[in-house]
Amino acid sequence: MAKPTHLKEEGNRRFQAGDFVMAEALYSQALIVDPNNPALYTNRAMARLKMAQWDNAIADCTECLKLTPDSMKAHYSLSQAHLALHAHDDALRHAVRAHALCVERADKSLATITTHVLRCKKDRWDDMEKRRLRETAELEAEVLDLLEREREQAVREAAAAEGGGSDEGSSSSSRVEIEDEWRGKIERMRRVFEKARPREEQRRKVPDWAIDDISFCVMVDPVITKTGKSYERASIVEHLRRQPNDPLTREPLYPSELRPNLDLRQACEEFLQENGWAADW
Repeated sequence: MAKPTHLKEEGNRRFQAGDFVMAEALYSQALIVDPNNPALYTNRAMARLKMAQWDNAIADCTECLKLTPDSMKAHYSLSQAHLALHAHDDALRHAVRAHALCVERADKSLATITTHVLRCKKDRWDDMEKRRLRETAELEAEVLDLLEREREQAVREAAAAEGGGSDEGSSSSSRVEIEDEWRGKIERMRRVFEKARPREEQRRKVPDWAIDDISFCVMVDPVITKTGKSYERASIVEHLRRQPNDPLTREPLYPSELRPNLDLRQACEEFLQENGWAADW
């Protein structure tokens, strides 16, 4: 029987070549021999993600996390699978955990995972917005239907009080007045809903303090430099890999000198909760 290392390496080669079916098969063979190898589970999960086998990918990542609870790859892949299944809360939770582990280990995939966190926030907000709009539309229909039924009832009662529905001029005039009054109420209610929609759906301008001056995206994990300027962590770290100096002053600057800007992070988080569209800004 082939050694799990050889099976894994061959699986990696097949994965890189785009042969995800064979890659998954090779990782599965390796797991038969070495069922406690967390890397094999994350590798197979990645192949299954490529084949849109979301539930199977989740199962692999779950097994991996039983062995290594702080596997960044497992959390990231779990987030991708949950996002594909529209489980937005789970997707965001695992994305945030993957991001934290990425920061902790100074992993080079920080920019990719930061972008994924933003996508999770955006998709979650979109889903919540669709539900809100659907619920508002349902409420509008219910209120207008109730008013319409009350109008019909008021007209029937007026007709009964004036002679059991007689067609004489006076009773007819009274019913017309009542009907006009109720139609006016219904129209005013329609305008109330109509006026509320633009205010709720209006997209506010993204405030300057929320924008990273390197990537021009809303910040997820802002850090502050020695000069007091804040940047998205992924952006400034990537900049410092290329040239270890402050983007503004050009003085020497190293990743170890960056400090989390917790107040700004909270402000950006709150802004995105109310304006998830800004993640695509």
